[in-house]
Formats: sequence, structure tokens, C-alpha cells
Amino acid sequence: MKTEYILNMQGITKRYGENTVLENVNLSVRPGEIHALLGENGAGKSTLMNVLFGMPVIHNTGGFEGQVLLDGENANITSPHDAMKKGIGMVHQEFMLLPEFTISENIKLNREITNSNLVSRILNKNLETLDMPKMAKDARKALDDVGMGIDEYVQVAGLPIGYMQFIEIAREIDKTGVKLLVFDEPTAVLTESEADQLISVMKKIAASGISIIFITHRLDEVIAASDVVTILRDGKTVANLKTKDATVLTLAELMVGRQGEGMVSTEKRAIPKDAKVAMSVRNLYVDMPGEEVKGVDFDVYEGEIFGIGGLAGQGKIGIPNGIMGLYEASGEVKLFGEPLQIGDPKKALSAGISMVSEDRKGVGLMLDQSIKNNIVFNAMEIKGEYLRKILFFTQKNEAEIDKQAQDMIKELDIRCFGPQQAVGTLSGGNQQKVCIARALTMKPKFLFVSEPTRGIDIGAKRLVLETLLKLSREEGITIVMVSSELQELRSISDRIAIVSEGKIVDILPPDASSAAFGLAMSGIKPDEHTDEEAKA
Repeated sequence: MKTEYILNMQGITKRYGENTVLENVNLSVRPGEIHALLGENGAGKSTLMNVLFGMPVIHNTGGFEGQVLLDGENANITSPHDAMKKGIGMVHQEFMLLPEFTISENIKLNREITNSNLVSRILNKNLETLDMPKMAKDARKALDDVGMGIDEYVQVAGLPIGYMQFIEIAREIDKTGVKLLVFDEPTAVLTESEADQLISVMKKIAASGISIIFITHRLDEVIAASDVVTILRDGKTVANLKTKDATVLTLAELMVGRQGEGMVSTEKRAIPKDAKVAMSVRNLYVDMPGEEVKGVDFDVYEGEIFGIGGLAGQGKIGIPNGIMGLYEASGEVKLFGEPLQIGDPKKALSAGISMVSEDRKGVGLMLDQSIKNNIVFNAMEIKGEYLRKILFFTQKNEAEIDKQAQDMIKELDIRCFGPQQAVGTLSGGNQQKVCIARALTMKPKFLFVSEPTRGIDIGAKRLVLETLLKLSREEGITIVMVSSELQELRSISDRIAIVSEGKIVDILPPDASSAAFGLAMSGIKPDEHTDEEAKA
């Protein structure tokens, strides 16, 4: 059947329990079209692609509402393998190559060309031998199509990352019957020249009639490569427009321009000219897998809430983890004017820094222990508090521990049966409050808080943000808050640093325009696109 669209996703709605992650989302892609799909972290892009590929996470959680049409026909896609049989492929952000195999073997993986022999004819077809010349011939054509002159017999292990990305693409276009390819952040690991080459390859693929869904956070590349743009925000379709009618600024504003639920409202503060520096960071590098930091400089002033934002995997999480010594780091850090030796968590804690980790279950909490033991653990281990000596023995001071736990439960409104309750039985929001209670029990002068509202409901989110605001405004604690939720950063931060590709692109006031934040998250300083604003 001849139809206008190769893919038509209509009214896609997906719920996980009471949480609606996609609501009436539409995505329509024409044959031979490069269709950019944009959105912040959590906007719904990955869930929409999981629906398209029939991923188990969708089918095992009640399925979805809406329709997926391929060539105008209802497509009941039951698995990624089924999607592949129907002509849908994906170029993954995380490589799916086998390092010990050659390029040809990787390109033809699971689609090997074989020759029968006497043994295979008698015993089993699986004993056929590989026809390496024919496989190499196919691989050579696919490599030429993506502009790679490398020998097809080379082993993948040890190749540059950029080469691996092009091999992934070559494998997809070598498949027969491919109608639609999804490119998931394909330029994230590429150099500038490699990214330009990839865009050229994408256009060549599209010109052959294969459609492309291009998922990226680099807005310049969207303008350079795509024909149409769909933008998701908070699980909803907020825009669908032709790329020729868009600018980087308009895309940036559409991507982030909203006021989120569960936010708090507070009077914005300007940093006084005579403000003292609480923390000075220079040339910080952090080797945290997936969150590398590549030489950042910034100052945090006493008493402020300094926000650090950016998309996932860009390095924002690496900053506190490196300074606290949880991952290998180098650089110079001063705390209240004194040098801080990075690389040792105990020294950071002893210096007056506390941290609420983004991984509250893996790092932040002992789930099988009581609330009160979690709250006082660091203070006992680092400062020797909440202990008492009896002759030659040291015991927990249960009376002091109970009092501290009760005070924190009341102050942070931790919903529980009492201090003895196991933390693992609490809701996500209340677990997060226990993490904050543990940090505050250290009586910190400086507090790192990473992803403080991840996985908690709107009411709990508001309480956590109000608590951080109170700690800053009323108790004078200096706070660095790292978050993927731009709107929560804008609601309580005094300044916000945006990290992209391991570096700080810009430091913005919370009331800067949505376009300015969108540009920075794409790795662009706003003043680099004043010409775009003029066009708009």
C-alpha cells in the first residue's frame, strides 16, 4: 500500500502504574526523511523508541495505548527482533560490536553467508562454513557507503571510537529490507570532522529512500541534517515543524520552555560583589565512566545554591563524585580558602563537606538498616560522635541517636513508623529525606546534593526543594545541587552552570531565557547564536 508515511505513531500513551510517561504522542515519518526527535532528559524519547521496537519493558508493564503503523498497516511489533524483520534498525549510542571479531564478521553478525559441505549435509546445517569472501564483499560495499576506507578484515578491538560508530551504521545499512533507521545520539562520541562525515552519510542513506529518526541534543546538527523536527516535553508532543522554519534558538526554547510541577517559588538573589568564595575549582578532571569531566573551573560563593545542570552523560554527575573522591580525579580544589586533597572521601567529609549521592540505594543508604542508624552513620564513622566510652569499650549512645533521629524525622517530615523502621521499607521520597538527614547530621559547611528529586512524587519533590532552600537561606549552608531537572534548578538556584561534553559551557542566572538554557545544554553559548535570533 502506497502511503505518505513510512511510520505513523498515533496517540501513543504509556503508563507505569500511576505515572504517565507518554501522553497522546504522535510521530509521523515520510520515506527518505531525516526526522529529528528532540527533548530533555525524561521527555519521553527513549520510551517512545521502546514502543517502536517492541521492547520487553513495554510489553511486561501493561503495553501501551495508541497505534503504530508501518506503510499504513497496523504493525504489531512484539520484540526488537520482530522490529528488525519489519525493516526497522537502530544505530545505538552504546556500541554492540564484538571486539575480537573482524569488521566483516561484525557487519554480517547473525546474517552470516555460509557454504554447505559434506559434514553439514549429513549431520547439521549449523556445521556449514563461513563464506568469508562473500561476507567481505558485502562489508566492503557497506563501508564504502559510509565513507570508510579501512580494510574489512581488520579486528574491531583497538579501533578508534569514531570508527566503531561508522561500523555500527555499516552493519545496519547492510541489512536487506531496511526501511527506517533510528540514530540514537550518533555524534556523541565523534570528533567535529567525524560528525560532519556522519551527517553526510545520513543524507546519503535518506536519499536512497531509507527514513531516519535522528535523536540528538546538538541543535546545530538538527538544523544541518534534518528535514522535520518533533519535540517532546514532559511526555507530550509540543511541536512538529519543518526544519527550514526553525532556528537553533526556537528549538532550544521549545525544548525546555515550561514551568514544571512540584517546583517552589522564591525571591531571586544576586551574589554580592564582596561575597567570599566557599569553593574554588580549577582544571578538574574526573574519570567517571559515562560522566567524565574534562577540565572545569568554577567558584561557589558562601551561602549560595549553585546549580549544575545538563543532559545525561555530559559530566555533571562526575563533578561532585570526583571532588568527594568516589572516582579518580585531578585538579585543584580549595574549600574556604584552604586546599582540599581530592581522592579521599574521609578527608572531604572531615573538611566539612557532606554529600547526598544520586545513587541513594547503592551509595547513600543501608537499606536493611534502621532510619536512625542511617542518619548517624557518617557522624559516628568520621567524627566519632554518638558514641560513648565505658572503661575500655566503645558503645553507641542510643539515647543521643534516638534524639537526633527524632529531630530529623520531625524537621524533614520523614513519613515513617519510627526511628527503628528499616530504610528499605520507606517510599523513595522518604528515603531521599533520610539521605539529607544523614548529610545534615554531619553539620556540614558545604553540601553536595545530586539528583535530589529523582524517582519521587511531586509532593515529596516540593518538600525536598523547600528543605534545601531553608538550609541555604536560614542556616547559611553553601549548596551545590546537581540535577537533570532544569526547572527545579531554576526554582531555587542562585546561579546555574550547564555542563556539556565534560565542560562548563555557561553559568547563567535562573531567570535567563529558556532559549539560553537550551543552547547551553546543546553545547552552545547564547552569544554564539545572536545571528540566529536576528533571523527569528
